[in-house]
Amino acid sequence: MHLGCTWQRSRGAYGVSRQDMSSRGRSRGRRAAPKSGGAAPAGRRRKSGSRRAASGSGLASRLAPLLGPALAKARPVLRRLRPAYPRPGRSGWRRWIPSGRQWLGAVLYLFVGLVGFVGIAYATTDIPDDLNSFATQQDNVYYWSDGSTMARTGWVQRQEMPLEKVPEKVQGAVLAAENASFYSDPGVSPSGVMRAVRAALTGGETQGGSTITQQYVKNAYLNQDRTLSRKFTELLLAVKLDSRAGKKQILEDYLNTSWFGRGTYGIQRASQAYYGKDVSQLNASEGAFLASLLKGAGLYDPSLGKENHARAVERWSWILDRMVETGQLSAAERATYTKFPEPSDASLVGMPGAQNGYLVEMAKAYAIKAGHLKESDFDLGGYQIYTTFDKNRMAALTAAVQQAQKDFDAEKRPDTDKFAKVGAASVARDGRLLAVYGGPDYLKQGFNEANATTIPAGTVFTPFVYAAALEDGVVRTRGQARTPVSASSMYDGNDQATVQTPEGPYWDRSGKVLKGHNEGDRSWGQITLQQAVANSVNTPMLQLGIDVGVDRVEAYAERSGLLPSSLGPRIPTFALGENSKPSAIRIAGAYQTFAADGVHTDPYSVRSATRAGAAVPLDPPKAVKAMSQKTARTVTEALRAAVSEGSAKSAAKAQPGAAGKTGTTSANTAGWFVGSTAQETTAVVVYRMSLLDLIPLPLTGLGGDAPAKPGSARAVDLWADYAKAVK
Repeated sequence: MHLGCTWQRSRGAYGVSRQDMSSRGRSRGRRAAPKSGGAAPAGRRRKSGSRRAASGSGLASRLAPLLGPALAKARPVLRRLRPAYPRPGRSGWRRWIPSGRQWLGAVLYLFVGLVGFVGIAYATTDIPDDLNSFATQQDNVYYWSDGSTMARTGWVQRQEMPLEKVPEKVQGAVLAAENASFYSDPGVSPSGVMRAVRAALTGGETQGGSTITQQYVKNAYLNQDRTLSRKFTELLLAVKLDSRAGKKQILEDYLNTSWFGRGTYGIQRASQAYYGKDVSQLNASEGAFLASLLKGAGLYDPSLGKENHARAVERWSWILDRMVETGQLSAAERATYTKFPEPSDASLVGMPGAQNGYLVEMAKAYAIKAGHLKESDFDLGGYQIYTTFDKNRMAALTAAVQQAQKDFDAEKRPDTDKFAKVGAASVARDGRLLAVYGGPDYLKQGFNEANATTIPAGTVFTPFVYAAALEDGVVRTRGQARTPVSASSMYDGNDQATVQTPEGPYWDRSGKVLKGHNEGDRSWGQITLQQAVANSVNTPMLQLGIDVGVDRVEAYAERSGLLPSSLGPRIPTFALGENSKPSAIRIAGAYQTFAADGVHTDPYSVRSATRAGAAVPLDPPKAVKAMSQKTARTVTEALRAAVSEGSAKSAAKAQPGAAGKTGTTSANTAGWFVGSTAQETTAVVVYRMSLLDLIPLPLTGLGGDAPAKPGSARAVDLWADYAKAVK
């Protein structure tokens, strides 16, 4: 009895057939007494279901007059097609398994919906009017201060080439490698699409198979993202473009926009980069190699390593064989190509070498910063950069450095001459960078020696100590007011003079009394501050730094243009520049402050810039008052005395009336000279340092000197050669 009740409840609630419903519908007026407690609820559920059916039927009846005869005719068809789900007449999990007809209906619905979606998407997708920015990228052009062209640079080197100028066999190599059915396909490859979809869904390796039309669409209109939405858009655009544009036009555009490595886009620039000739002069073998680069220039450029070379040879051979299979090349001609056509050595196309590379790099960095530009936007090209660099001064400075370097022989004297380097920079009174020597060749050494902050300034730093003392005075007795000093103030110039504080001798961290040390262990007795600067005497300047306050010295150095990040810790030897490492450019700019009567302008390398005929707004460097005119002129007088009768008197003949200062370090790792004329200030540094570990090395014996010639003397001679050339 219990089992029967359960079965009856199940049938009544969930498993009633149409026949049961019709028979029970005829006897709706008779209510039988329930045989068990479960019959009544079943009857209530059946009655509720009947009301819903009646309600639905009534709604259809009310809509029928509005929808017209078509709905009335369609109602029987819809009733027959309406799936009964969950399936009647089934129990348990079988009720939820669709029938074959239901599966077929679902597939048909999905197919119709998909076709409709694709049709609508295709109809509403338009080919963009503008190409992708990378497909129209331009070069940037840099100009000398006189307006002549200095360099053309940019990530993209492109030159449009008509398809008829590309040899047919070179075209055939591209077709064989990338899309043999190009002239017969509708712009897409179904098998390639499925591989790409599978790769996008699984995150697997990028699969080949895209047609040339698809690749061009991706390069010219879209981005390189591997997403289903981007791939779907690519397919729609490829089919639409294939129906509108001719195949030859698509192939031409593809060859002119594809990436071939070595900074080149387009097969014309690629031909010049790899073989140094016009694309029209290529043969089938060379064309097969260039076609291999389309699969990935970073993997197939032979100059990038042995593995690349092996891959390139294998791919080149396969493409030639494939050309025979596709009818692009005869077997007889294929047999003549047995030797791999080695391309020329790699080069950075468009990037200027020698000294111009350093100038371009500095001008680019300045233009981006002063113009508030994004580097990615700047690299799209189209900028005209008008620099401050003087062509004649650049030539003179380069010649002077090269003349000085003739004495260096790293092979003959590796212990003394290896890693010998020179950095130099010339700055005008208003901050314009006129000339820079950054290194032997930008393409061989990108490290700019004129802009390096790895070289101790040494005693070339002492004029900033002198300026701070002249401006703020000194304190020799604790609790008393600052005492003014002048050029004639007397200081102890003896070697090993004890450094004094208001409380007594200065004790260093090792527990020893700090004493000054002069170059050559020379004692000068009591000398004036002007004489100390002119003759580069260390002990007075070390004491002066304590008297004026190292913090004040640091402040005046920064106000004169030295970067805070290049200055060393505030210890007594700070006054001698032992731990400060400003660049030659910054030293030249800071000394120019003295020549400009105390007004400082940060060095800059770009006068103006334009793009598409419009000026690019640049933040101009601001002139700031760093010190009084009196102080600046007093320092300049001491620097003139250094050239006329002091440590740099060998430079007097080169430029009468010039001002300057030599500089050395305690470990003799660098020799400086900074010289100022009415037109400019030039800083020169000679030093030794391995660029691998940036550890300074001594200059003792450099160039075979015996006795050793100070590095500062070499810097003076170099400056003199330059100054004579630009009089």
